[in-house]
Amino acid sequence: MSSDPLNLDASGEWAGLWWLPEDPGHRVPGVLRYEPDCGLTLSLIGAFEDRVTTTPTPGVLIVHEGRRTWGVIHGAADQREISLFGCFPNSSQRTFGARVKTPDKQTVVATTALIGAHIGGEDEAAFSTTEVSVEELGHWAASTVFEGFLSAPDGRPDGSGSISVKPVEVQSAEVDGTVFSLAHRHTLPFFDQRRGETVGRMVDTSYIKITRRDKASSLIDAIGYARLIQDLISLATHRAVGVIWIRLKLASNENTSGSRGLRPERNVDVLHSPSVVGKGDAKAATHHHVFFTCEALPFEKVMPRWCDMHERLQSATNMVLGLRYAPARYVENNLLTAVGAAEVLHRGFDIDEPPIPSRDFKPMREAMLAQVPVEHRERLRGLLRNDPTLRDRLYALAARPDHEALSILVPDVDRWARRTTRARNDLAHEGRTPNHELEELMAIVDVTTGVVILNLLNELGLSVERQREIVRGHPKLRATARSAQSWLTTSKVNS
Repeated sequence: MSSDPLNLDASGEWAGLWWLPEDPGHRVPGVLRYEPDCGLTLSLIGAFEDRVTTTPTPGVLIVHEGRRTWGVIHGAADQREISLFGCFPNSSQRTFGARVKTPDKQTVVATTALIGAHIGGEDEAAFSTTEVSVEELGHWAASTVFEGFLSAPDGRPDGSGSISVKPVEVQSAEVDGTVFSLAHRHTLPFFDQRRGETVGRMVDTSYIKITRRDKASSLIDAIGYARLIQDLISLATHRAVGVIWIRLKLASNENTSGSRGLRPERNVDVLHSPSVVGKGDAKAATHHHVFFTCEALPFEKVMPRWCDMHERLQSATNMVLGLRYAPARYVENNLLTAVGAAEVLHRGFDIDEPPIPSRDFKPMREAMLAQVPVEHRERLRGLLRNDPTLRDRLYALAARPDHEALSILVPDVDRWARRTTRARNDLAHEGRTPNHELEELMAIVDVTTGVVILNLLNELGLSVERQREIVRGHPKLRATARSAQSWLTTSKVNS
């Protein structure tokens, strides 16, 4: 049996017996299939009872509308235990009263599968370790086990050279009792003899290993860790990155509560549908398309900062990364998302200062309300808020990153803040943006997104030198700066 993790971009099939945990004596043969585009489907020769029934009196069965769903289905296939979660019947074919008696058939769809363990639920703390591989992780790690040597006496290559393997030291960071480790796994040398050539090959895989010191993890925890790593690499590379594989280690009984007997640590593979399925053999991004790697921000520094940011600024991060994972086809949707991300990010920084001191605002509000008829006071009270405006928030965000880097991206902060506020307010309050051309709206989306990203990179601790390199050298941000110069500067508009 292969020890390689099951890649989420590869199809799989497992034929075996399947049963409900509460009724292990009723086992149904069937085949579980996984397809990257379609997910998990269990085809049964036989069926689980999916009708919703009651028996008000002995001998009387009432069938109600709707179908049953099953939180967990267990199976045994290809010499491995399998657990399916989030299961519901897609189709059922019964043969009651048929002229020729044949087996029932049923198709069940599952959201998640564990290949290698029987678990009672997605929240059961049963795993000692989570291992995650996502796209671009090796590039971001800026390390590899391979070293190459090309012989070039007198400055001229003579056709000889070598590739050697040198183990890479594991980098680790601990965050609130959880240890994150950046590790490498490589294959042994393999020589593929072909008819016209011989190919020598080794594979180096970078992955993140997550271990809790004080307690075991659940499947829900593992998928959360995968999302945490996926979002970090997506921010660092400024592109949608997919999850390639997730592998768990089943903990022994001393690390889990309620387990039965000693369970040796063994590999358990996770099959589910992340936001993007990673392709392990796809070509990596080029250096100029990556914001930062572990060379610019070491792993032991970035992980604690990212864990704090991901929890504290998750809504803003989700919104701005959503523009990479699922960009809308219409600029209006992207405008609301980008500006919303900026507003939410400012709130997440917890730097709101009321425009009017509270000691002055409260008596002012009460004095104004005293002039309003009683029946309208509550409505007006809700409108009299002492919060920063959107323009205030945009100015504040522009002041946080490195000034030189921000000025390259946004040469005229005042006009960007005013035009962005006008566009958002027109769209939100009037349902249209009659005062903006399409190209200006697109520039507003890109510039606002860039400001949010620059703030996130600054919050991670990226140096001012690297921030300046990014806005000068990254193709997307260079294009954004040109758009800002064309559409969001007063000098251009007046010329």
